[in-house]
Amino acid sequence: MNITQVKNNFSGGTAIITGANGWLGKGLVHSIAHGIEGLDSIPNNTFDRIRVLVLPGEDVAALQRISGNIEIICGDVRLPSDCERLVNGFEGAVLFHTAGIIHPRIIKDFYEINLNGTLNLLNAAKNNKLKRAVIVSSNSPIGCNPVAGHLFDEESPFNPYMHYGRSKMLMEQGVLRVQEDGGLETVRIRAPWFYGPFQPERQTLFFQMIRDGKGPIVGAGNNWRSMVYIDNLAQGLLLAASSPFANGKVYWIADEQPYSMNEIIDTIESVLEHDFGIKCAHKRLRLPNIISDLAWVIDKSLQGVGFYHQKMHVLSEMNKNIACSIGLAQLELGYRPTIDLKAGMRKSIGWVLANYGSL
Repeated sequence: MNITQVKNNFSGGTAIITGANGWLGKGLVHSIAHGIEGLDSIPNNTFDRIRVLVLPGEDVAALQRISGNIEIICGDVRLPSDCERLVNGFEGAVLFHTAGIIHPRIIKDFYEINLNGTLNLLNAAKNNKLKRAVIVSSNSPIGCNPVAGHLFDEESPFNPYMHYGRSKMLMEQGVLRVQEDGGLETVRIRAPWFYGPFQPERQTLFFQMIRDGKGPIVGAGNNWRSMVYIDNLAQGLLLAASSPFANGKVYWIADEQPYSMNEIIDTIESVLEHDFGIKCAHKRLRLPNIISDLAWVIDKSLQGVGFYHQKMHVLSEMNKNIACSIGLAQLELGYRPTIDLKAGMRKSIGWVLANYGSL
C-alpha cells in the first residue's frame, strides 16, 4: 500500500481508540499524530481527528503530551452506555480496540473486559455505523508451538493458553459473528510480546534484572519468541484499518523473525553497555526446565480456583516456543517491519532514560 492510498483512505476521518492510555494505545496515538520513523507510507496526522477512551480517574498527562489534538472520553468498555457514548455520532469512523487486560487479580476480569467489553464496543460501533473495527488480539488463543522452529500462521487452529488465551479466543469468535452478521467491517490482529517506548514498570524491571545478572534463562534458552516493536505493531494496525483486503481477516503482526530467549537477553545487555554505558553483571539466572513446568502447574491450579499470579504465569511461559509467520500481512497488507530487536531495544532503553532518568 502506498502513501496516496493511505492518505485517501483516512483523509477527513476519525480514529477512535480504546485503551489509549496504555502501552500500545499511546504508541498508536503517537504513530497517528507523528507518523512512523523511516516509513513514508504512514505519514503524520493520518486521521483528521483522534477520539480516545480512558478509564475514569486515569492520569492522561502523558497522553496529552503526545498530541494536543486528542478528544478524551472517560468510560469503561464493560458498560454498554459508555461504549455508545464513545462512538455515537461518528458514522464512518475507524475503531482501534487496544483495551484489554493481561494480568488481572481475578480470572473473571479476563472475560468481563476482553470478551464482554469487546462485544459491547462492537455492538455500539455497528449501531452507529462505524466503517471498520480493528481488534487487537494475542498469540495466546493459539497457544504454544508444538516444537522449536514451528511458526504459527493464520490457518493455525485455536489452542488457548489458560484463561487469558481462552478469553481472547472467545473474543475473536465474537468478532467473527459480528462480521458475519454484516454492517461493520472487522479485522483481528494477533500481536505477540511487544516492546518499545511508553513501556510499563514490568518491562523496566526486566531490563533491571538483565543489568543485575538476573536475566531469566529457563533450560538452554534456545526456545523461540516472536516479539514486535511498538511502531511495527502500529504500522500493522494502520494498514489493517486501511487495506480493502483486510476486511474480515486475521493477521499476525510481529518483527521480521522470531528471536531465541538467549538472543533477546544478550541483545538487551549489549545495548545497555555499548549504547548507554550501563555496566552489566554479565550473568544469567539459569533455571532448569522443571521450574517452568512447576510454575505451569501452580499457575493453572490458581487459575482453576479463580485467581491469577503474574510472576507465576510469566515464569510458566519462559521455556515455551511462541513464534509466528508474518507472511500474510506482508503479502496482503504490504506490512514491512522497519525496526529489529537491537534498534528497538535501543529506542526502548533510551525512552526509559529520557523519561525516568535511570534504570
